[in-house]
Amino acid sequence: MKKTTHRDKEKYLAGKRILPAPISKETDIVKLIDNLDAYNGGRLRAACHLLRDKYSKPDVTVGLSLAGALTPAGLGPSAIVPLMNHGFVDWIVATGANMYHDLHYAFNLPMHRGTYRVDDADLRKQGVTRIYDILFDYKDVLMETDRRLNRILCRPEFQKEMGTREFYYHLGKVMNDYEAADHLGEVSIVAAAYRNGIPVFTSSPGDSTIGMNIAGLELMAKAEGLQDLFKLKINPSIDVNESTAVVLNAKRYEHGKTGVILIGGGSPKNFMLQTEPQIQEVLMIPEVGQDYDINITDARPDTGGLSGAPPSEAASWGKIDPDKLDEAVTAYLDVTLALPLMTAYVVQTTKPKKLKRLYDRAAELNERLIESFLENNHEYGEFKDLIKKLSA
Repeated sequence: MKKTTHRDKEKYLAGKRILPAPISKETDIVKLIDNLDAYNGGRLRAACHLLRDKYSKPDVTVGLSLAGALTPAGLGPSAIVPLMNHGFVDWIVATGANMYHDLHYAFNLPMHRGTYRVDDADLRKQGVTRIYDILFDYKDVLMETDRRLNRILCRPEFQKEMGTREFYYHLGKVMNDYEAADHLGEVSIVAAAYRNGIPVFTSSPGDSTIGMNIAGLELMAKAEGLQDLFKLKINPSIDVNESTAVVLNAKRYEHGKTGVILIGGGSPKNFMLQTEPQIQEVLMIPEVGQDYDINITDARPDTGGLSGAPPSEAASWGKIDPDKLDEAVTAYLDVTLALPLMTAYVVQTTKPKKLKRLYDRAAELNERLIESFLENNHEYGEFKDLIKKLSA
């Protein structure tokens, strides 16, 4: 058994003494967060300091994942768009549902504060839809969004096979025009992504009303014999490669670092983190994992519900650099509280970062992914032969 030394004791007691200043009329957001000492308050402080000290550096490429009903709650205009404009988001993975409800804001279709203490059967009778304590009109918001979206999806630029990165770029351009026409300000994530050149991915594109509308239009086109005219297809393999190219480029070609801000869990979290196993395990390209990791979640790992696992477990998959686990933070907090506080802290303590505009560089990044694969594809000889046999 190792003998404990005085130096070991000092190491454990090296943290700042817990003696917070009293909260007063002069206490602002920054002082409040810096004054949080322990438990999940301490983890929120650690996350904010990691954003301030590491994510703020020009060579750090930052991915943001969004799961849960965040856009209906207004977190797009209040926190996510300001974080994007500040240069702290370089690429996004979001549920299709978040991107669908984001459209309500660009279309200027209102959602209302309400209560969860309601008769849902009566809501259905009255034509009102509920997301916990958010209420909105079924016909004038939900169905109207579908009507406008279907018109947009029939535009010429959508008539091809594409990944969600390109899909949201086209959709963001239209939403940007809606914002400008109605003088709404910057209220839409997908519009802000279009303006800032931020690629947006949805890992499960069929699992949302956007996917449902695409499928509905495809079915209608087939029913009417018009399938040669409606050609929109979402190819998830394109997304896997294009998201992987973002991470590989940052680490291997620009010799920088990568960080993730994982808001909630679900498929977006895992899709963002799987870029590293894709590089290492599937493409056989030497890599070690994400450098920085911030998780904001209310899920537990012991039930299998913490999607993508805590950072220490993710390190076993190659998702997180095992040598950087001291620069990973998991805060078990309500996202609707944590994310606005984090954005406020970042905006008030850091300078805006120069936008990387990774959407505009997609072709370059994909070429680099292929180049790196070819340099490290010696294990693929057998599979190359199998693929060649498909044409025999």
